Amino acid sequence: RENFIHLCNPHLEKMKEDILYHFALGTGTHDFPTLFGDVKFVCVGGSPSRMKAFIAYIAEELGLGSPGCDYPNICAGTDRYAMYKVGPVLSVSHGMGIPSISIMLHELIKLLYHAKCSNITIIRIGTSGGIGLEPGSVVITRQSVDATFKPQLEQVVLGKTVIRSTNLDEQLAKELMQCSNEIGQFNTVIGNTMCTLDFYEGQGRLDGAICLYDEEEKLQYLKNAYDSGVRNIEMESSVFAAMCNLSGVKAAVVCVTLLNRLEGDQISSSHDILVEYQQRPQKLVGYFIKKSLGKV
Repeated sequence: RENFIHLCNPHLEKMKEDILYHFALGTGTHDFPTLFGDVKFVCVGGSPSRMKAFIAYIAEELGLGSPGCDYPNICAGTDRYAMYKVGPVLSVSHGMGIPSISIMLHELIKLLYHAKCSNITIIRIGTSGGIGLEPGSVVITRQSVDATFKPQLEQVVLGKTVIRSTNLDEQLAKELMQCSNEIGQFNTVIGNTMCTLDFYEGQGRLDGAICLYDEEEKLQYLKNAYDSGVRNIEMESSVFAAMCNLSGVKAAVVCVTLLNRLEGDQISSSHDILVEYQQRPQKLVGYFIKKSLGKV
């Protein structure tokens, strides 16, 4: 059964042209169905270089590229985001934090709609701070929760507070977990992910420019988070989950933990170890895509 993108905006149908400004793309200048109509999997992550590395990795995994192949940035007309495509896979950077990923998702969802894409799966791959997990563990998000551990996104629209659900696709999370079990290379768990508004105070760090609480208060907060089911902390999952829910898109968040926040605040692992950690979500999602396409 074909499942198309649902747009929660009746005004778009009245527009003669839709300019996706931050992608440097538009329906008047680009043929979206031809360019993107075959897309089935969209992977998003913060860093442009990481998303370029992912598209090179998945191209090789799917037998659609070879080492040293170059993949042009589809959004080369702007420096806000980067976008790469190979076969049915689209790889897009989203920057850091809720505002940045929100802007990207508005335009990405419209792009998929204009391209008449169906049966889309969107997965955020990234890094995070773990709680009670060994560094290098991968967390598949069950729910994105706010800094008070509630599974919701609170947003102000036209001066009024709007609450949106941040649940993610339960079946997709289970399928990803099964893929990790089949790979058998690193520890993976399903747990809640806390999405915060900043990297320092919002995550209870002691090493920011401003900190008006002590270490005991910090540790108690993180333990409370753990007891509520939180296993990692990042800064994009809530709006990602909320917008995918409203658009009828199957979505998941897969993040590796770079440290255990119960043991410290600063990332101290070597560059080589961090690079290997960051490849783990790529490996898991790459395997999932291969399996979904019958290539495992």
